[in-house]
Amino acid sequence: MRRLLLALLFASGTAHAHKPSDSYLTVLGNGAALHGQWDIALRDLEYAIGLDADGDGNITWGELKAKHAEIDAYALARLAISAEGKPCRLIPTAHLVDDHTDGAYAVLRFDAQCEAASQTRIVLDYKLFFDLDPTHRGLLRADLGSGTQTAVLSPTRPRIELDARPRSLLEQFGDYLGEGVWHIWIGFDHILFLLSLLLPSVLLPVAGGWRPAERFGEAFWDVVKVATAFTLAHSITLSLAALSVIELPSRLVESAIAFSVVAAALNNLRPLVQGRRWLVAFGFGLIHGFGFASVLTDLGLPREALLLALVGFNVGVEVGQLSIIAVFLPLAFVLRQHWIYRRLIFIGGSAAIAVIAAIWLVERAFDVKLY
Repeated sequence: MRRLLLALLFASGTAHAHKPSDSYLTVLGNGAALHGQWDIALRDLEYAIGLDADGDGNITWGELKAKHAEIDAYALARLAISAEGKPCRLIPTAHLVDDHTDGAYAVLRFDAQCEAASQTRIVLDYKLFFDLDPTHRGLLRADLGSGTQTAVLSPTRPRIELDARPRSLLEQFGDYLGEGVWHIWIGFDHILFLLSLLLPSVLLPVAGGWRPAERFGEAFWDVVKVATAFTLAHSITLSLAALSVIELPSRLVESAIAFSVVAAALNNLRPLVQGRRWLVAFGFGLIHGFGFASVLTDLGLPREALLLALVGFNVGVEVGQLSIIAVFLPLAFVLRQHWIYRRLIFIGGSAAIAVIAAIWLVERAFDVKLY
């Protein structure tokens, strides 16, 4: 990373896709000292504290440098680290800039001066941008000398405990499995796509509309086909993308995911694909796999347990998906004959999903903020 790249990074920033707000936090330790690096998107800092002093739409190194002290104060006030139950003081050590797939990021490096002589049990509290953007996530990667630990921090999960003790392969597998479950639960676009495919599962197509399924088995096997196709498809592309065999621009992937949600929801309102919705699930599942892979790549795949992390995250995504199905399907089957389901949940829900996803599509394709 060199400062001479700043002009190019900032000038190209407006061409990147709008995507959910993320920051990348790395914490490294050896039991006696802690160091950190925090990559924070310039677009998020601009919104929070203002960086573009002259308002010309371009952030120069001079403008960013003038805000270093304010960035330090703003960011580090929203991150707390303690060791062995005692607080650590976070001291900025360097400011750089880096380019991620979605634009330029300010890079804040810091040391943690801890009261405890040993730093083997670390607790981290993260609150960056949660008051401004409830969809913001902090992608944490930590190595305290016992292997890589990862986590996705969010308003509903702002705190994590890290341990420097050696971690077994089973524990590492469990970490990535948990992150896969958590990602599907907070991945609203993936959830809405899945719900769009599930909504017709308790209904059967007839001329001019739908009729309730007579037996639970009909709905169950329809869901099995859809879920299996979606799982198979996104498992393929998740693996290929996470291993860098195939790489696609984030703008294309995020926009295509939003389009898939729109298409699935509109298909419920004006069915074009009825009997073979599993084909739709498979086709768009290939795109969703790239979205899953972006999170896994950002978290970091440990070289010492590459296959384990990949399988664990993939299994976690499926567990999270199956938990949603397990809750939705029985309730939908019970309500399928009532007008509340057919008109309010099925028709109204599909229309609402289509509108929400259409807003996402415009935002992601044209890099604008509509709400």
